[in-house]
Amino acid sequence: MKQETIMVQAAIDAQRMILRPLRTSDLGLVGMYAADRRVAEMTTTIPHPLPPGVIEALIVRAQAADRREFVWAMDATAFGGSEVLGLISLEQMDRDQSEVGYWVAPAFWNTGIASEAVRALIEANPLGNKTIFASVFQDNPGSARVLTNAGFDYLGDAEAFCIARNATVATWTYLNRLA
Repeated sequence: MKQETIMVQAAIDAQRMILRPLRTSDLGLVGMYAADRRVAEMTTTIPHPLPPGVIEALIVRAQAADRREFVWAMDATAFGGSEVLGLISLEQMDRDQSEVGYWVAPAFWNTGIASEAVRALIEANPLGNKTIFASVFQDNPGSARVLTNAGFDYLGDAEAFCIARNATVATWTYLNRLA
């Protein structure tokens, strides 16, 4: 019999929010925000227009016991704010490495929410990573500042396909060595 460790996804406290696992009740807000072209065009994976079932599938994958990507909602209800400000995730790679991804709803842009979420996730290091990678589109310098403010170092230029833009987009790649 093969034994596998099932990773429990804990909530992570931040100054103005809690990063918590996605739940089925997040469907409406996550769907509304992800359907916004401005959000979709700054990610590689969100299509625009948003087809039916995409967010439901995301939530099912995020709740699966065998997941390789851990997704948290940025939840500010305990602080008098919105139940979902955006999402942040860690996708497991090999050799104790992950890639962080995040997006924030446009209503909360330029409020420091993304920076706070990334810093809290790095500090908690819930997957015990030694290294965390990230990449951002070069036409999104604010997201690049989020990473450098959280201790990420610039690695170089690359490209990634953006589903919402139906195009390959120039990216900046970053690395944070935690151990």
